[in-house]
Amino acid sequence: MQIDIITVLPEMFEGFLSESIVGRARKQGLVEINIHNLRDYTKDKHNRVDDYPFGGGSGMIMQIQPIADCIKSLQDKLMEDKGESYDAIIYTSPDGKQFNQPMANELSQLKNIIILCGHYKGIDHRIREKLITHEVSIGDYVLSGGELPAAVMTDAIVRVIPGAIGDSQAALDDCFQDNLLAPPIYTRPAHYEGFGDVPEILLCGDPKKIREWELQMAMERTRRLRPDLLSE
Repeated sequence: MQIDIITVLPEMFEGFLSESIVGRARKQGLVEINIHNLRDYTKDKHNRVDDYPFGGGSGMIMQIQPIADCIKSLQDKLMEDKGESYDAIIYTSPDGKQFNQPMANELSQLKNIIILCGHYKGIDHRIREKLITHEVSIGDYVLSGGELPAAVMTDAIVRVIPGAIGDSQAALDDCFQDNLLAPPIYTRPAHYEGFGDVPEILLCGDPKKIREWELQMAMERTRRLRPDLLSE
């Protein structure tokens, strides 16, 4: 899989992409992640990628030219190198579709994606109309830029790529995979003074009974904490 991220703040990704599951997946060749500085594509002599909005109002708008040229350059290079096209061009925006586990699963099955990080007041709407295939939000709040959402999405996508996690079942057992929260989890010691005991069912050695208990607990926690998931 190849993920190309377009940003005005490439330095924000340096540590994140080299650590933990994402870093290991890159070293194993399971995913190629490239960071592209949007300023490298501007024709403005002052290296600007934004301008004032038509019609007035506060804030600055990311311009068409550098974004369109950057995406075209990436498309041309991908076609030249691999004879392939991008399966998705994603724009991080607070008014996009809510990112969730099913979306992460779906995107992880694609071969090539671009994530365009929004910044300032947003991007010229013509880019959204002509080039963007997915508009995605990680929550109903506004951040300073799309770099954090891009990092969140990248992590969620990469961790479900087969081989990214040593125990492939671990990713399938995560919260939200079946629209349920995870059941309570415990580890040694089975008893710790002042904190109580681990539920006996988990020590019984019967996998079927344990799975039944976990499903019951997952249902109970979801019903209590996130009833909205059960209606989806």
